[in-house]
Amino acid sequence: MSAFSKPGEQSQIPFIAVISGMVLLAWLSLWLWSQSPYSRYLDHDHLGSVSVSQSPTVMSIHVAGWTLMVVAMMLPTTLPLITLFRGFVRKHANAAVLVGTLLAGYIGIWTLFGVAVHAGDWGLHMLIDQSAWVTANAWLISAAILFGAGIYQFTELKYKCLDECRSPFSFIQRHWHGGNKYRESLTLGLHHGLYCIGCCWTLMLLMFAVGMGNLAWMLLLGIVMGIEKNVSWGRKLSKPLGLVLISWGMLLPALALTGVISLSH
Repeated sequence: MSAFSKPGEQSQIPFIAVISGMVLLAWLSLWLWSQSPYSRYLDHDHLGSVSVSQSPTVMSIHVAGWTLMVVAMMLPTTLPLITLFRGFVRKHANAAVLVGTLLAGYIGIWTLFGVAVHAGDWGLHMLIDQSAWVTANAWLISAAILFGAGIYQFTELKYKCLDECRSPFSFIQRHWHGGNKYRESLTLGLHHGLYCIGCCWTLMLLMFAVGMGNLAWMLLLGIVMGIEKNVSWGRKLSKPLGLVLISWGMLLPALALTGVISLSH
């Protein structure tokens, strides 16, 4: 098979069933975790009470929760590329390993992003603790996340990354040549993950505003990101969503100041 030939007609149903099983297992794990005595580790506010000596261990647990969230929310949005790549390599004896290597690269880059985000959030908590005023008005951080996510929906970088994610065939053509198969599979996963982060990172950060244990918000955001990346009219959703997030971010301070809602970071 040529490196750039179209995938064959071999059924993808068993393969899709395996990926779907991974996604369902991630959702089930998050639900069980949220119902357990350790549910606080799905709430990033818990980082605020962690000492410097405890932070590496506790942050590792939080990042594990983040990784489960990535599998639950983001893996379904990249299914077109994964199934297409599986078609490209299906005649290789080690096809399953190559697909697994791609997944490792994709999930791995999202996990590294999660490490950076949680480290930044822990540092932010440390700064907040130094200011009584910021502590009393920590809702401003949630408002800033919402407003920033809304603004990002209008940026050129957002649309460039969306275009890359929406063209899985050409993306594979550029990164898969059948030479060093394992390296190319890993690179494909890493690069696709980077573009996926580029179009979805601000929406994923909304989970810091609503809490990683909020499965309803996770599902809603996962559906939105899946539509943006894979549905023909999905690009038309970006700007209206941006307006909603900006409006929400602007409304949040008014609600907090009038006592209608009470928010903490």
